[in-house]
Amino acid sequence: MIDPPLLYVAPVAAAALLAWTLIRATASLDIRPVAEAAAADVPRLRAAVVINPSKFVDPDRPKTIITAVCRELGWADPLILETTREDPGTSMTREALAAGAEVVMACGGDGTVRRVAEVLAGTGTPMGLLPAGTANLLARNLDLPLDDLPTDVRIALTGRDHPVDVGWFRIDSGQEHAFLVMAGVGFDAEIMLQAPEELKARVGFAAYVVSGVRNLNGPREKVRIVLDDATEIGRRVRSVIIGNCGKLHANIDLMPDARIDDGLLDTLVLSPRGVVGWAAVAGEVVTRHQRGHRLIERYQSREVSVQAGGPLSAQVDGDPIGETETASARVEAGALILRMPPAG
Repeated sequence: MIDPPLLYVAPVAAAALLAWTLIRATASLDIRPVAEAAAADVPRLRAAVVINPSKFVDPDRPKTIITAVCRELGWADPLILETTREDPGTSMTREALAAGAEVVMACGGDGTVRRVAEVLAGTGTPMGLLPAGTANLLARNLDLPLDDLPTDVRIALTGRDHPVDVGWFRIDSGQEHAFLVMAGVGFDAEIMLQAPEELKARVGFAAYVVSGVRNLNGPREKVRIVLDDATEIGRRVRSVIIGNCGKLHANIDLMPDARIDDGLLDTLVLSPRGVVGWAAVAGEVVTRHQRGHRLIERYQSREVSVQAGGPLSAQVDGDPIGETETASARVEAGALILRMPPAG
């Protein structure tokens, strides 16, 4: 007869012997290649970059910086897509979406940003801003770094998602154009039209100043403005500017009440006559003191239409889009997701 304690000791001893054997057998195995292979199989996040190479003396340098930051943060190497003169970013952004990019970074001026936003609006895919243009008005309005590409890339990859409004601008019965900063007809569009890329490349923002001075004495045009199909305004104007946000270069706040996430468009009606009138307008903009005249008027609405008595130049976010006697704009609230610096 087996002693009862042995009934318990024997199985325990057998289990211990088996465990010891397994430990000895696996101790000599190198499992690191297996672990590394498993890690390599884990999908990494991937960003896309729509870059305007004409904004850089050496277009390879920003690509190198962007790739380095992606690797530093554990992202896969980015999908880099260059714009062309014929296509300033539309098909490139569509390609980025088709590739499943987690975020699409717009690297260029406000024109490049606008083209990327036009495709991303309503998709839920975030857009990161890598400003590299002459004015970079959207980046200025959002207080994003203008000369720190690594920081901008980090914000685009790891920042918080913030929904912003997209403005849509149409002339005549043509297609709608997205805008994030400002669209308009008249004097502002004439400035953009007469400040070509070649001049901006040579003298920067001063190209707009030169163009503006040339156009100060232009004629006023009679227009009819309708806000939200209700309020109607008749004026003789030099410019009607429709803003999604309101800051210009040198921190000039052209539309102090404009917010990019308030679901509203801000319309600025400028009616100066000659240099003296423009001086009064400039003084009011800089001091933010309302003078009681009608040289400068501000309105808010969700939609706005402009009917002119003659052809006026038109622009969206600094891009001239032709002449028109009829223009309209509407806002699409929260349609675009922007990557912003982390809160706090």
